[in-house]
Amino acid sequence: MTLAELAAHLDATLHGDPDTLITGVASIETAIPGQVTFVANPKYAALARTTHASAVLVEPDFPQIDTATLRLKNPYLAFARCIELFYQPPVYAPGIHPSAVIAPTATIGANAHIGPCAVISDHVTIGDHAVILPHVVLYPHVTVGDHFFAHAHAVVREFCRIGNHVILQNGVIIGADGFGFARQHDGSWYKILQSGPVVIEDHVEVQANSCIDRATIGQTRIQSGAKIDNLVQVGHGSDIGPNSLICSQVGLAGSTTLGKGVILAGQVGVVGHLTIGDGVVVTAQSGIPGDVPPGKVVSGSPAFDNRQWLRSTALFHKLPDLVRDLKRTQK
Repeated sequence: MTLAELAAHLDATLHGDPDTLITGVASIETAIPGQVTFVANPKYAALARTTHASAVLVEPDFPQIDTATLRLKNPYLAFARCIELFYQPPVYAPGIHPSAVIAPTATIGANAHIGPCAVISDHVTIGDHAVILPHVVLYPHVTVGDHFFAHAHAVVREFCRIGNHVILQNGVIIGADGFGFARQHDGSWYKILQSGPVVIEDHVEVQANSCIDRATIGQTRIQSGAKIDNLVQVGHGSDIGPNSLICSQVGLAGSTTLGKGVILAGQVGVVGHLTIGDGVVVTAQSGIPGDVPPGKVVSGSPAFDNRQWLRSTALFHKLPDLVRDLKRTQK
C-alpha cells in the first residue's frame, strides 16, 4: 500500500512522498522504514524527529518534521485502523466440531463456528455468526445475540442474557454466584441463593479472567459499549453504564452503579451500594467509599478531588521538613 492510498483510506492530509510503500505498523521507538507509527501522547513528540518509520500519524497542528506525516484529528484511532489493514486475525469457518456437546433443545443461528469440546446446554439460544472456541460452556437458558465471540474457556451461567457483537476473552466468567451470605445465630454463614441473571447489552467486551457476578435478586447489567479489562470483579447487582471503561484489577462490590462514560483506572476499589456519576474519572489505586458526582476526577484512598490530591501528595514528601521547621519555631 502506498502512503497516498493509506492517506485516502484514513481521510488524512499527507505531507510527504505519496509513492512511499507502507508494509506494516509499529511503535514509534521500534518502527523501521516501510512502517507507519503515531504520536498521540505529547511525551512522545520528540521521538517523531528520530523515528525510522516512513510516516507518522499526528494531529493537524503537529510541528513539521522531516519524516512524512499523515495529519488527522485522532491519530490513535487512525493507528487502530491501520493495524486492521496489516494484521489479519484467524478466520473461523462455519461448522460444528464433532466433539462439541450441544443439547437437542438448543437453538443455534446461521453461520456459527463451534469449536472442540464446547458445551451448549439445554434451551440455549445463539444468534447468527457466533464464534465459540474450545471449552466454552453456555449453561441452560442462556440467550446470546448475533456476532457473539467467545474465546476458549469462557463460561456463561444459567439464564444470563447477552446482546449483539459481544466479545468474551479467555477465562471470562459471566453469572457466577454473587458473594451473598447471611450470618446465622451460631456465627456460621447461610448461603443466599443468587437468582438474578447477568444482562450484557450490545458491543460490550469483557477481557481475560474477569468475573461478573449474578444478582441475589434483580439483575447485574453491563450496558451498551462498556469495556472491561482483565482481572476485573463486578459484584452482584451492579449496573455499569454505557461506554464505561474499567481497567485491570478493578473491584466493584455489590450494587455499584456507574453512569455513562465512567473511567476506572487500574486497581480501583469501590465499596458498593453507591453511585458514580456520568463522566467520572477515578485514577489508579483509588478507593471509592461513597457517591461521586458527575464529571469529577478523583484520586486517592479514600478518593477526593484529583487537583487537591496532587497538591496533597506533593506536600507529603515535605512533611519531615515541615515538622522539623515547626519544632524549631515552637522552641
